[in-house]
Amino acid sequence: MGWGTAIDALTPLDLGAVCLFLLLWLGVSPIIENPPASRPSTSKLMSEYRRLWMQEFVKRDPRIFDSQIVSSLRQGTAFFASASMIAIGGGLALLGNADRLRGVAQDLTSSADPVVVWELKLILMLVIAANAFLKFVWSHRLFGYCSILMAAVPVDAKDPFAQPRAKKAAEINITAAKAYNRGLRSVYFGIASAAWLAGAIPLIIATIFALLVIVRREFTSFSRTVLLEDTDRTPS
Repeated sequence: MGWGTAIDALTPLDLGAVCLFLLLWLGVSPIIENPPASRPSTSKLMSEYRRLWMQEFVKRDPRIFDSQIVSSLRQGTAFFASASMIAIGGGLALLGNADRLRGVAQDLTSSADPVVVWELKLILMLVIAANAFLKFVWSHRLFGYCSILMAAVPVDAKDPFAQPRAKKAAEINITAAKAYNRGLRSVYFGIASAAWLAGAIPLIIATIFALLVIVRREFTSFSRTVLLEDTDRTPS
């Protein structure tokens, strides 16, 4: 049975649910990373604090504290990259036993879909997991670049190369954070994609729920409220 037959086996509701899933998954990151100026996201606010971090880093002596922060950030990306690899391995193992998965899934749904449809559902999960893995690996590497740039910043804060190199380190740090956050959003939607095993309606519900969780944390969370406070800014 070919892919064309597999797609034909999907119901219009399945196709609509997958299109909604892909639209929200691919569309949420640009909105979060480029929000309206009147309502910045948590990620956008944190980008400004990353720049402030590098400004303070130039004046700090010794700089062991900063190296520990970068090391902690790299550990986080390494952990999620490893978890994504495990998820990919598990998905590939299930892909080779899709017929058994169909038997188990029949306890959750009365649908009698062919095996190739279950393989499509697993492939969607694998694509999301692979995307998350690539984002985390790239983030890990960028944090490594950032640490090297930080090491290249002269100890003397008055050195003419200090501020330019610190600004470069800040921008690389921000880019690494973007990749990390995109990886996390793929994890959220990857968990939601598993709901498709139970049917199209559960996939739609899980997708919308994942979106609401992400949007709340970026635009209405308590942490965002704290970041917006002016108590840490020098009065004009």
